[in-house]
Amino acid sequence: MDFDQADAINQAIRMLSLRHRARTAELLAPLGLHPGQEALLLELARSGPMIQAQLSEALGVERPSVTLMARKLEAAGHIRRSSAPDDQRATVVELTDRGRALTDGIKQLWCALAQQTLAGLPAQTVAELPDLLKTLAGNVDTRRARQHRDAG
Repeated sequence: MDFDQADAINQAIRMLSLRHRARTAELLAPLGLHPGQEALLLELARSGPMIQAQLSEALGVERPSVTLMARKLEAAGHIRRSSAPDDQRATVVELTDRGRALTDGIKQLWCALAQQTLAGLPAQTVAELPDLLKTLAGNVDTRRARQHRDAG
C-alpha cells in the first residue's frame, strides 16, 4: 500500500471516530451521560451483574476507566456496587431500577445514531459492516499485539 492510500484510510477512520464520539456526546448529554457510560450500562443490561474486572474486559477499557465511570454512575443512581460474596477484593456492579429504565432511552438513541451514521449505505454493506469493523478493531488491538509480541 502506498502512503496516499494509507493516509486516506487512516484519516477517514480518524475522522469517523472523532465525529462519532462527538455526536454520541451530543445525544447522551440530555440523559446526563458521557461517552463510554452508555456502553457500561448497556453491557450490564445485556449481561447482568458483573465483577468490575470482567466489565473492564467486556468493554475493552482499562480498569481505572471502569472504576471512574462506575463511581459517577453510582452517584447518579444508575448502578449499585458491592463486594463480591466470594472475594471481598472484587466489586460487583449491577443496574439499579433507575439505570435499567435509562437503558431503554440509550437503546433508542443508539438506534438513531446507527441509522444516521449508516445513511445512504447499501443494505449489503450495512449487513457486512459489524464483522468488518470487528476485524479492523482486532487488527489494531494493542492488547493482542502485546500478547503476540510476548509470545514470540
